Amino acid sequence: MSFYNAAVGAYQQQLRMNVQAQNIANVNTQGYRAERAAFGELMNRNVVGIDEERLPKGTGARMIHAPIDFSTRGYKDTGLTFDFAINGDGFFALYDPSSQEISFTRDGSFQMNEFLLPPPEDAEPELDENGVEIEPQPTSIWRLSDNQGRCVLDPQGNFIVIDPENREAELTVGVFDYAIHYGMQHADGSRLLATDINGQLYLGTGEVIRGMLEMSNTDLTQEFIKVIESQRAFSYCLKMMTTTDEIETTFNNLRG
Repeated sequence: MSFYNAAVGAYQQQLRMNVQAQNIANVNTQGYRAERAAFGELMNRNVVGIDEERLPKGTGARMIHAPIDFSTRGYKDTGLTFDFAINGDGFFALYDPSSQEISFTRDGSFQMNEFLLPPPEDAEPELDENGVEIEPQPTSIWRLSDNQGRCVLDPQGNFIVIDPENREAELTVGVFDYAIHYGMQHADGSRLLATDINGQLYLGTGEVIRGMLEMSNTDLTQEFIKVIESQRAFSYCLKMMTTTDEIETTFNNLRG
């Protein structure tokens, strides 16, 4: 039992260090939300001790999940035209045209990207000056997007179109939110995906601020402290496994 407890403990501490490593890696990622490892007890039972005393005996602990910390640590002023931050609750919504996936983020470092819209199916070819037919061509349009081709949505769920000749024009960027944040999952970087337990999507109450970005809420000092804790707990588990193996070896030698 002691060998099993130690092996489970070592593996769970490795999972905890993976969470901390991800947080540290995203310490400079705008709008990133750090994860916090949460542990729970495995099966417990009582054994009879001295004087019939009931003593608890468990089989160790495991990392149940890594909930996301949605607290905010501050903003920085960039002055860039397509940088946005949310003062308050809510997320920006991103639509991926290739997969039709909708994700959410607090990272408002956007840019204007060109998208080519295919011609309508009923579009007829035109004739040039020589009478030669010209097939309908795609239409170029500029949208507010992240740096990976995902389109930012406005409060009505539509794409935000940008006039290349007037980039400073006012843009209405949508802010969306869920009543329950627990259960949202990290996709990559600062992007989050909603799950069924988050409930109904609605318009958020946060205020959009242009020319600013939200900083990562990773506390580097606390993360390094947790890394040290995990490393020591991992070492203790390995020591426990080694000691258990030595005890079992001694028992087997006595039998011989």
